[in-house]
Amino acid sequence: MTIAITRKISPRFNECEITHIDRTPINIEIAERQHNEYIKALQALNCDVIELPAEKDLPDSVFVEDTAFILPEVAVITRPGADSRKPEIDSIITALSPYKKLLQIKEPATVDGGDVLVLGKNIYIGLSTRSNLQAVQQLNTLLKDFGYQVFGINLTDCLHLKSAVTKVDDKTLLINPNWVDSTHFSGFDLIPIHASEDFAANCLPLNGQIIYPTSFPHTQKLLENKGYKIKKCQFG
Repeated sequence: MTIAITRKISPRFNECEITHIDRTPINIEIAERQHNEYIKALQALNCDVIELPAEKDLPDSVFVEDTAFILPEVAVITRPGADSRKPEIDSIITALSPYKKLLQIKEPATVDGGDVLVLGKNIYIGLSTRSNLQAVQQLNTLLKDFGYQVFGINLTDCLHLKSAVTKVDDKTLLINPNWVDSTHFSGFDLIPIHASEDFAANCLPLNGQIIYPTSFPHTQKLLENKGYKIKKCQFG
């Protein structure tokens, strides 16, 4: 069974880091309801969900993907780019250590998991305000014995690489070509998002379906027309 690690929402979620968007109040009750819906979607797709307790003093800590990324051979503990998020890795190390050998990014490198796109043996890192070239260099050293190559690529107008492009299946990517240069992915079939839905390129393929936000109906339709089965969730 696939294991998914999540974390409850911090009561200080309204103090989370903001980049590329204006700050607006977050309704914690709605956020918790949407988070619970996401957990149910994971469970419906045959995931064993491990939910960590809320970190009350770490507003962004619900976004566990930024603290680690998982490969078949190892788990890589990141070093988040925002100083307020660096303490989040401590509990993730504890949660992952029973399941995987751990490697860890060290200073001066920074990388958020949201900037890490794993495509086979190639790993792409979005060079952003959160992830830097030193992380690319460290990862190439840490992962070379496992056969991985790591590449840094520039972004435009978005926080993380996986806001601009995500994997749909082993041969196909969902992409916002305004935010990342599509020529980096010339070996893949590309599905451009609908022009009216800038943030629609973030999807999660899981056990034969795709977890996808209900807020991007036009891009959802594009995916369905390609034959993909959608597991809808309310986010944001």
